[in-house]
Amino acid sequence: MVCIFRNPVDRLVSLYRVKRAYGFIPWNFEEALHRDPELIESGRYATHLRAWQRAFGSDQVLTTFFDDLRRDPQQYVHALADFIGIPRFTLPTDALKAIYTSETMTHPRSYYRTHRASKVADWLKARRLGHLVGMINSSPVRKLFLGGGARFSQPTQELSKCVYELFDSEIEELETMVNRDLSGWKASSTTQVHSSEA
Repeated sequence: MVCIFRNPVDRLVSLYRVKRAYGFIPWNFEEALHRDPELIESGRYATHLRAWQRAFGSDQVLTTFFDDLRRDPQQYVHALADFIGIPRFTLPTDALKAIYTSETMTHPRSYYRTHRASKVADWLKARRLGHLVGMINSSPVRKLFLGGGARFSQPTQELSKCVYELFDSEIEELETMVNRDLSGWKASSTTQVHSSEA
């Protein structure tokens, strides 16, 4: 089992954008925090890591970090290859440039139209008709269902601080478990960043 941990607040914001952009949830960010338990639960890294290590054995769980993947993708892939016991390989140059991000996503023009389109896409994929979904995704028709709405705004400083505080104890526990400094992920770190920006 391979875990890729990312700053839990960055991950939460990204997951919210994906879910909202694809019509899985209708709420604004603050409402989603209260109504979609997955947003918070999936960021409880130490809790989940402990359970996975218990279930599979610590030697069967590799803990990695998204920051390492972004900083040095080739070294990251070497570590994965070593862990799963396959020969190391070199990433193609175009793979090193490919970055998938929620930064450019927008709210849907119509939540209901996007929501229905996502349901139809899931139905098609379940019937092994994913190639039809792929054809639509690569055609101009895609714009009828995805995107086109307002850009996502950043959470307010106050809301960001509250979200960071939700994860502080999990981050501290993860630091101990993996013996790595994750202070940049903590609420105190963001408070200092916002103070220096003011």
